Amino acid sequence: MINFENYTIRPLELRDLEPYFYLVDRNRKRLEDFFTGTVSRTANITETASFLQEIVQKREAKQYFPYLLVDNTTNDFIAFFDLKNVDWSIPKTEIGCYTDEKYSGKGLTTRAMKLFIPYCFDHFNFKKIFLRTHHSNKAAQVLAEKCGFEVEGVIKMDYKTTSGEIVDLIYYGKLNHEIL
Repeated sequence: MINFENYTIRPLELRDLEPYFYLVDRNRKRLEDFFTGTVSRTANITETASFLQEIVQKREAKQYFPYLLVDNTTNDFIAFFDLKNVDWSIPKTEIGCYTDEKYSGKGLTTRAMKLFIPYCFDHFNFKKIFLRTHHSNKAAQVLAEKCGFEVEGVIKMDYKTTSGEIVDLIYYGKLNHEIL
């Protein structure tokens, strides 16, 4: 758990079912192209419960690590972070995140990410964390750059959106010794 100001970054738990569902549901339109798995697996509370069960199993198997940024005063879920595509042979992981629309543009996700990344390096002993984003997602590009990630390149035809379009993604990377 990471505490700063009036916020906490903590693991997503089964008890978070309803507020997590509503976080996704409020932002569904914004998430549908690039959080395909999340959107498709959270159509209702029952499906979301199954999805969270799978997430917990993946965390126990050390394959996937979901986190929430929570407002300690209101208990609102502000943002979601996840560590996915974990490769323990390197060791490295991809980080993903999204912010609830009502909190977007306030700098909270950037402040949280600047604390979360060193935590990930220390806690999991990753050598590298990378982030992928589409050229249309300017907010993710700004976030990556403010957090010290460097563009490593563009991978052509790297992701299939919900609509079935195959798109290029910008890859950003950060090495453990480059912590802010």
